[in-house]
Amino acid sequence: MKRNFLSPSILGAVTLCTALLLPALTQAATVDISGVKLEDRVTVAGQPLLLNGAGTRYKAVFKVYAAGLYLGQKVETPEAVLAATGPRRMSITMLRDIDSAELGKLFSRGMEDNMDRAAFSKLIPGVLRMSQVFSDHKKLVAGDTFLIDWIPGTGTVLTIKGTVEGEPFKEPEFFNALMRIWLGPKPADWVLKDALLGKSKK
Repeated sequence: MKRNFLSPSILGAVTLCTALLLPALTQAATVDISGVKLEDRVTVAGQPLLLNGAGTRYKAVFKVYAAGLYLGQKVETPEAVLAATGPRRMSITMLRDIDSAELGKLFSRGMEDNMDRAAFSKLIPGVLRMSQVFSDHKKLVAGDTFLIDWIPGTGTVLTIKGTVEGEPFKEPEFFNALMRIWLGPKPADWVLKDALLGKSKK
């Protein structure tokens, strides 16, 4: 029986090419937002998500945090983000120290400003619990990251500095209410809104 073997030189070349190509194939690319490295793809609840857009939240001239929005497929409108099925994620990394309770209040106000009163009133228990979670942390410092994940069948999961905070927020509308902070008609930062929708980057 005739056997075919690769010559040592060819085998060596194949091995070298494989060694060089594997890191490029397996290593996710990153996007730099104000010095924060955001991966261009992540996995949430076993589903691959793409970085839809990312940018910096400014208050006056000060950088507050870097944010990245992850979806199953890229979209360009707030309506498409809110209608997206499957897992979704908002990643936020602080760029300056901030009182956590104050941040929780700002988020609550941002939700209320971008919803009608009746819809917001239904979410008040969840809003109060979220505010308490932030209050318990006292302070977030530059470099701290928190994640807001929507997981179908589970709810909205809040992870602060790598730790999941309490039970998921079960209300189906809670995640979209949070997204309206950045994507609603009165967003926290208009430039950041465009950046999260992939229209620009700041």
